[in-house]
Amino acid sequence: MARHTQCLIAGSILVNLGTVLPGQAKLPELAFQQTPSPQILAPDQRALQRAEGILNHIRIPDGFEISVFALVPNARHMAVSPSGRTLIVGTRWEDVWEISLDGDLEQVQDVQRFAPGITFDIPNGPCFAPDGDLYISERNRILVFPEYERAVQDGEVRAYEFVPQDDLIPVSEESGVHTARVCRIGPDNKFYVSLGQPYNVSPPAKQALYEETGIGGIVRFDRDGTNREVYTYGLRNAVGMDFNPANNELWFTDNQVDGMGDDIPPGELNRQTAPGQNFGFPWYGGGDTRTIPYKNAEVPALLVFPEVEMDAHAADLGMTFYRGSAFPEAYQGGIFNAQRGSWDRTEPIGARVMFTSVADDGSAAETSVFADGWIAEDGSYRGRPVDVAELPDGSLLVSDDTADVLYRITYDNSH
Repeated sequence: MARHTQCLIAGSILVNLGTVLPGQAKLPELAFQQTPSPQILAPDQRALQRAEGILNHIRIPDGFEISVFALVPNARHMAVSPSGRTLIVGTRWEDVWEISLDGDLEQVQDVQRFAPGITFDIPNGPCFAPDGDLYISERNRILVFPEYERAVQDGEVRAYEFVPQDDLIPVSEESGVHTARVCRIGPDNKFYVSLGQPYNVSPPAKQALYEETGIGGIVRFDRDGTNREVYTYGLRNAVGMDFNPANNELWFTDNQVDGMGDDIPPGELNRQTAPGQNFGFPWYGGGDTRTIPYKNAEVPALLVFPEVEMDAHAADLGMTFYRGSAFPEAYQGGIFNAQRGSWDRTEPIGARVMFTSVADDGSAAETSVFADGWIAEDGSYRGRPVDVAELPDGSLLVSDDTADVLYRITYDNSH
């Protein structure tokens, strides 16, 4: 039976949901109501001055420039529409933000609260499909807005529960910890979403349930919401993923165990080459560092270890393969990822953007710091990068949920 939820439809339009688009025929329709008009953020000059002040401290390779792109409260993961005209920004609170770009796809026209009639619950992870469907991944629900940009133009925005409330994970496993989902549409046209597990190290009694439901992993669905399957096992909390456009392999970051020391265990950038692979948690806390509760336990066969070991506790989050040509050739086809920075370390580390080049055989080549300076000399955070996203012109956006800003990184081709 279809589940109906009394909430939104985006904008201030009363929408008739009687016609179901192809691909959404099996999804529960949301009940609808008249919603508030979109709430456009007014310019905040003090916030802008603070954000521009941060730029004075950012170190970046020669030829690159970083600027303030938009002020966005609590900005987390970003999704750029296929046309490049719309940018959706998630948060770990109740808001989702929509940014409209100008005709040249370079300047922000406005920032407004997305779908103000919906009550979101940790809507961290937006993602667009190539056909324009917009997905919003929450703590325990996933919504889809079919052909979102076209629907806005036509005044007929529709919303469906791709995964109904309380069906993404068992309600008993809901937590405020590790519930920031990220999603992608894969090259197989399936929907992928990460499901962090809610413990520092999950107890053995939970292992069977988590493997069955995909908690501590990545699950995928057909685009009509059916055929849920666990694609990836053995993760602690993956908050960034993307597919390599050269060979369609899935890569993802993973945040590893706290409380084991300043320099262990390493953070992870992982490469998945086949469905169903297991990446070692909770037997390993990161890399080949065994967790204390599982130190004498037998480990599963054929575990996959990280493609890249990152600095311990740096908190590697959002990532993207660079598909453009505006940056020098050395960056093309490589991986940018954001590190939000440590809390579980004597001296803070992270709060930077990393770059990993990818070899011809699809493996990781070299990893280096691309941009840093968000940690002040006294160890405090000026800002904390969360995600990276590429605009159609090849520039790179970096979100910062502490400074409430999106930065834009460009390259001057005259160098």
